[in-house]
Amino acid sequence: QVQLVESGGGLVQAGGSLTLSCTASGRIFRINTMGWYRQAPGKQRELVATSTRGGSTNYADSVKGRFTISRDNAKNTVYLQMNSLKPEDTAVYYCNANVYSSPIGGSADYWGQGTQVTVSS
Repeated sequence: QVQLVESGGGLVQAGGSLTLSCTASGRIFRINTMGWYRQAPGKQRELVATSTRGGSTNYADSVKGRFTISRDNAKNTVYLQMNSLKPEDTAVYYCNANVYSSPIGGSADYWGQGTQVTVSS
């Protein structure tokens, strides 16, 4: 199986910064796209940023210019550097990875347990 473990969440004042990390482990042959999603209370889960294995990135309009996603493929790790944080960024942040576990068969999506990010005003 595959497990994703996030770290780096916490409480920060508006305008501050946090860096989230997510490491995948288990039965991994190759990881395709990795990404970050978030869900605030009473709201739908939304995409924050994604990164292909080759490093191509995509961001939600609300975080462009403030957040940066990056990967270390050798470590099966994805990061989210969050700058200029706003109270609206408060949410549980979830790591996602699309993973091939062997050279045969298809890929599957996996999710981390989530890490809380709280931005105070």
